[in-house]
Amino acid sequence: MQPLLPTDHERLLGRIERDLLDSYDEELELELDDRRIHAPGDGGGDGPPSDGDIDRRAYFQELFRLQGELVKLQDWVLHSGQKVVVLFEGRDAAGKGGVIKRITQRLNPRICRVAALPAPNDRERTQWYFQRYAAHLPAAGEIVLFDRSWYNRAGVERVMGFCTDEEYEEFFRSVPEFEKMLARSGIRLVKYWFSITDEEQHLRFLGRIHDPLKQWKLSPMDLESRRRWEAYTRAKETMLERTHIPEAPWWVVRADDKKRARLNCISHLLSQLPYHPVARETVSLPERVRHADYLRHPVPEAMHVPEQY
Repeated sequence: MQPLLPTDHERLLGRIERDLLDSYDEELELELDDRRIHAPGDGGGDGPPSDGDIDRRAYFQELFRLQGELVKLQDWVLHSGQKVVVLFEGRDAAGKGGVIKRITQRLNPRICRVAALPAPNDRERTQWYFQRYAAHLPAAGEIVLFDRSWYNRAGVERVMGFCTDEEYEEFFRSVPEFEKMLARSGIRLVKYWFSITDEEQHLRFLGRIHDPLKQWKLSPMDLESRRRWEAYTRAKETMLERTHIPEAPWWVVRADDKKRARLNCISHLLSQLPYHPVARETVSLPERVRHADYLRHPVPEAMHVPEQY
């Protein structure tokens, strides 16, 4: 007897359920620590993983370990005055924001920050194309993560007709030189393309449509990108071919499995930088100074937030 195959509706419901669990995991990641995560198979899990998903406890355990390494990387960047830029590109719903969130989750926002630029305004459209991106490049001791980048011109602008053929070709003439200049200036540049299948993007978009907490993520441009899947594919292939240079190569992350994609990307990013632990001075908490004439004034009850919980 042939096993019954899940219907499209059942698959969609399963996808929405897994995406909800993933959203809950984002909060759990902030609350749980490594000591409370048991090894896979200890009887404390959430049941067997479905559809080949990585075990949630194993995922947490490895994520926390990698985030600990990211803290060491941050210390090294600050101590040695490094300048690091990481670009995240990919189709809509490919998971760029998810990995960026996990990278920054436990880092100092003054050292590691995210640049997610909106569409250019009228003034910026008249500037040198790279000008508004250059303003966000790091100083010594900083890491900047670009959630989309100057490669907008090679992707959405090309597909949607927001740039001319001349501007498009000038971009490809300029971008290798621009990135070589960044490298010569001491900036370490790492470029990631998050790759998902047609079916996976379709399911993620359906999940967003049916999840009230994620509907804000869908824009008219996102919906149009579904119709132009093949045009985006051609644009991506051209971009990778013409901008994969020794000074700034592209790295492709297989991203159909969100959790594996996050772990693989963070692990690879760590391997691209020659960081090492930085010795820290021992911290001792000073004694609290007390004065006999100090009197703490009570706060009026009306100023307190009601304690509903």
